[in-house]
Amino acid sequence: MANSGWSEKVLQLLRRMNNFYLPGSFRAHCFRFEVDGAQVGWIPPHVAPLLTRYPDVFSPPRGGAVALCPGLDTYGRRSEAVDAVLQTLRQEDFLTCLRGWRDEQYSVMQKFSDPPVMWMERAATSLFGVKRYGVHLNGYTVGEAGEVSMWLARRSNTKQTYPGLLDNVVSPASTHTVRTGVSYLPQVNEADVCLQAAGGLAAGVGIKHTLIKECQEEACIPAAIAERAHPVTTVSYTYEDEEGVFAESQFVFDLELPLDFKPKVGDGEVHDFYLLPIEEVKDLIATEDFKPNCAMVVLDFLIRHSFIEPDTEPHYQDFVAALHQTL
Repeated sequence: MANSGWSEKVLQLLRRMNNFYLPGSFRAHCFRFEVDGAQVGWIPPHVAPLLTRYPDVFSPPRGGAVALCPGLDTYGRRSEAVDAVLQTLRQEDFLTCLRGWRDEQYSVMQKFSDPPVMWMERAATSLFGVKRYGVHLNGYTVGEAGEVSMWLARRSNTKQTYPGLLDNVVSPASTHTVRTGVSYLPQVNEADVCLQAAGGLAAGVGIKHTLIKECQEEACIPAAIAERAHPVTTVSYTYEDEEGVFAESQFVFDLELPLDFKPKVGDGEVHDFYLLPIEEVKDLIATEDFKPNCAMVVLDFLIRHSFIEPDTEPHYQDFVAALHQTL
């Protein structure tokens, strides 16, 4: 039977990462963020009053929604107008998320496959609850006796978010961003091994292309190996905190790595890589030592590869449902 203590800790993690859906969240008090009649996010109750100061950019709240003014009818006009508002709010320095300004332009759209309606500074996305996308790689190896291991990365202590925690092979930066015209992604881990890579998708750049690029940059995984990765699922969740609403969806890939391959620290996003037996990795995702959304990606791997089964895990259905929560 499953370890009840482990199961409860994982369930708590999943509830925390989906707390926007739980009773008592501020979801009922959020405003839909609409652009050209389509909802592209959620505006928290503490943010909506600030936007009324800019009537040339945001229409007054009406019918539970805040919309961009109709005159902002192109990608460029919307982006520039909203960015000017955000720059002003940044100077006022009372929205803590804007202190982490990154100069990364994040594409805003209703669905990932839709053309973007505008771009927004990445640090501001939680103020509007726009969906953020990433890509993660489960890099694993299978030993001669059939044993599976996974590479985990230890995030650099200088990372702006979750410094020093365990991570996927390539660690996530959000998807669909552009940084001075350059795209970038997540990080990787090794093992006899499930290697995990995660990271952001640059605007206008394909998911697989981003994965291959980031594998090379962050974990020194050659393109010839990274190209063998195949898409397996998405992991989606929405949580709230004092900085706003975080609606995220991660494209997940699996890659069986050669037994003699070892990822190496590339661009400094990772402190080190570890190759661990899959049972040890399973134990680790229930600890505070693991970056929460990356723990969810590992959990999904464990379920898909039958390391967690419905006959022995009482929360099996809860786990599966919580990994695929969409707005």
